[in-house]
Amino acid sequence: MTGPQAAVAAVRLAIRPYLKVEPGEAVLVACSGGADSLALLAGCVFEARKAALRVVGVTVDHGLQDGSAGHTEQVVSQMALLGADETASIRVTVDARTGGVEAGAREARYAALGQLAEHFEARLVLLGHTLDDQAETVLLGLTRGSGARSLQGMRRQYVEQGSRVGFARPLLDLTRAETEAACRAQGIEWWTDPHNADPRFVRSRIRHTVMPTLERELGPGIAAALARTAEQLREDLELIDPLVDDAYQRARLDDGIDLDAVDGAGEAIRSRLVRRAAVEAGATPSDLTRSHVLAMLRLVGTSGKEVQLPGFVTAYAEGETLRFRRT
Repeated sequence: MTGPQAAVAAVRLAIRPYLKVEPGEAVLVACSGGADSLALLAGCVFEARKAALRVVGVTVDHGLQDGSAGHTEQVVSQMALLGADETASIRVTVDARTGGVEAGAREARYAALGQLAEHFEARLVLLGHTLDDQAETVLLGLTRGSGARSLQGMRRQYVEQGSRVGFARPLLDLTRAETEAACRAQGIEWWTDPHNADPRFVRSRIRHTVMPTLERELGPGIAAALARTAEQLREDLELIDPLVDDAYQRARLDDGIDLDAVDGAGEAIRSRLVRRAAVEAGATPSDLTRSHVLAMLRLVGTSGKEVQLPGFVTAYAEGETLRFRRT
């Protein structure tokens, strides 16, 4: 007897190392109805049977499109047909005031997934991002000038601070073409989000204009090269982050940081301290660029000057101390 089609096998093999939870436990699979998340759900259902795990398919209705409630119902039905042990949907309110619609939707979605994981007592949430998504994320980081933190792309696996729920992206080494092939091989019909083709959104323009142009002008393999770059930067940051953590603990104040406490630490450390302090003060991470960080560093040693940061935060200096307040 022949084995599963190659793309189906690739999806299942990618998922297998992440299902390291106790038998009987629940694993949440976030599903939008697109090819990536449906391939992920189908693969997880197959692998979970062998590991005796409960698969809970969940979908988030952002309420941003006409007919979103009807689409959500269809996704719930499709998740059940694919073999999910349980299904759930949740509707969220997107706050686009600070980082825009895309950032607001992302923040609302992850908060909702965390709530659902707590409800189902699941310690693991699987997300269907692919290598193509990773490449687009790296290019988004380049356009924002946000530095290595942004260019490292999406993490494969992480646990949010103060939470016991872990998030994982098993498909980061697979392409969108492979997840679509996996769906076709299993007779799974998928939905294409109109927002993914809407040129109002930067990610859509990167996907449909920038990436094809790069592939055409520079040759195939650009997405994989960008993903490799992200992986290498992540390794570098794993070395730097403990140094930054130590310096931050020495410099941290209730309303800012004392850069005199880390004199001689070097610009790589100082710039990361400034950025972290701004984020903790409420600045929007996705919109905080290198230009903002440099402007804050130029404040140090001055008085009477301010820098306005995304997220309605104002930075100002008192000697070597950088402080923050709500704008």
